[in-house]
Amino acid sequence: MLKDILLDYSDKQKMLVVAKAIANEARINILELLNERSLSVNEIAEQLALPTSTAALNVRILENAGLLFTESQPGIRGSMKVSSRVCDRVVFRLLLDQMHENKEHSIVLSMPIGNFVNCEIHPTCGLVSEKSAIGIFDQPYSFYYPDRTGAQLLWFYKGFVEYRFPNTIVNGGLPKQFDLSFEACSEAPFYRNDWPSDITVWVNDREIGTWTSPGDLGGRKGKFNPSWWPESLNQYGLLTDWKVNSHGTFLNNERIADLAIDSLGIKDDCFISVRIGIKEDARFVGGVTLFGEHFGDYPQNIVLKLDYDMY
Repeated sequence: MLKDILLDYSDKQKMLVVAKAIANEARINILELLNERSLSVNEIAEQLALPTSTAALNVRILENAGLLFTESQPGIRGSMKVSSRVCDRVVFRLLLDQMHENKEHSIVLSMPIGNFVNCEIHPTCGLVSEKSAIGIFDQPYSFYYPDRTGAQLLWFYKGFVEYRFPNTIVNGGLPKQFDLSFEACSEAPFYRNDWPSDITVWVNDREIGTWTSPGDLGGRKGKFNPSWWPESLNQYGLLTDWKVNSHGTFLNNERIADLAIDSLGIKDDCFISVRIGIKEDARFVGGVTLFGEHFGDYPQNIVLKLDYDMY
């Protein structure tokens, strides 16, 4: 995903430059043309039936507005300049009452369940993609296969998986609310709807809470499960939502702890660590099953939303 350009009255000159750059049909056509791949000025001119000099002028105007990036690449006859689009969205903020107030921002990140960076796995365990098993069931080494990143369902009896989300506010901004959601249930042989498990979440090595899953859920097919997945195995989970803000920590909108967002150390590093697993002293040790966007009842991965203020 490319960056967003956010403009307001604090930089009127930049607003004017960008507005003038996109107030031209030829330049809009160039941005559209560069939607999928980079092109040279000659290629742009040819595809839009423009004189090369006209194409070059419009590319230069878009570059000056920060909408394109041009670099030299090897060509058949020496080097050639190739242009690429650098943003997905331009937002003009026109609300005067926000000029002298904190500006609220949010980032939303979707993490595939197979993109964990660290794990400790005890069988029973396994991973599957949308099409087939990954590795061998009940063998922890399967969690280290390169194609684990394509996992859409994973499970383990004890241990944890850890994910790292990019922290884009590390150099500025004040975190207001951390919001994490994922679909999960317990892990039992085949499935058992009555199989409680205490599933804990840690953020930046700080324990934020524990959810007791009622069971390893089955008995009917998960809404998004592929047709080949046996109905005798676990089918779906429950969507859990974890929030941490200045008022404390909340699980599915119920306050569960005093831990506030200032305690998470979100501004301390370039990533935000999220660990999901079973504590050593858990009362109910019944495993963890995580569902990706193509398994279970909810078409989503692990989703992190971070609200913050900029000054």
